[in-house]
Amino acid sequence: MNTPRIAIPIPWSTDAAYSQRAWPQYAEALRRCGAEPVPVPLDSTNAEIARIANSCQAFLLPGSGADVNPQKYGQSRDPETADADPARENVDELLLQDAHNMHKPLLCICFGVQMLNVWRTGSLVQHVEGTGIDHRAGREVMEAHPAEVAADSMLGAIVAATGVPEHEHMLTLPVNSSHHQALQDPGDGLRIVARCPVDGVIEAVEGGQHPGHFVLGVQWHPERTFDHSPASRAIFERFVEEARQWKPREIKDSIA
Repeated sequence: MNTPRIAIPIPWSTDAAYSQRAWPQYAEALRRCGAEPVPVPLDSTNAEIARIANSCQAFLLPGSGADVNPQKYGQSRDPETADADPARENVDELLLQDAHNMHKPLLCICFGVQMLNVWRTGSLVQHVEGTGIDHRAGREVMEAHPAEVAADSMLGAIVAATGVPEHEHMLTLPVNSSHHQALQDPGDGLRIVARCPVDGVIEAVEGGQHPGHFVLGVQWHPERTFDHSPASRAIFERFVEEARQWKPREIKDSIA
């Protein structure tokens, strides 16, 4: 069985303590599913990022304490919006471009799914509050609120296989929560496949721009509940298997 290499950007360029705490959790989840995690330093040149990307079969875009620059989705900055991290955004955008060009599998988590959505021309809610749900419950709360997952989605099939019961074409999955922004309008070709049933906040999207391209984004942190939740493990296992099965696209030259 081959060991796929999966690139993970360092989460945050301005908070080394956060990055040193967060990055190993994503890496360990991938290792336990049979992959080799590959760090992408945020001070890398574009050429260095390209070399790392070319050596990997898939990309995981992690969380961050930064917020996506709202100018990228046509909004003025809300007072509650955190500073952007241009270095992290640059790395993510280059990896997103490569993943979509080469149909490499993508798993995007928290800030990562927000980057995916904005890159695909979607928009964000800059500050979620007053909804009756504490979306900033934090890393110590393993089950902050439920997410209702569409049973007919790829994510639905992944979590259903772990025994999550279905009711009226939805699967109710308890998730952790550690964010203050959320997806608003989904990006091109992205399907909303999970919401918080209490306040309607989008919890997951999926969909590559080509058939068979694995693209999944979740607003919660499955890496934090890898040992606690069979559904979290199943997400990583499926992602790693997609990376293992990935093959470079054939380039066909036309001769006039």
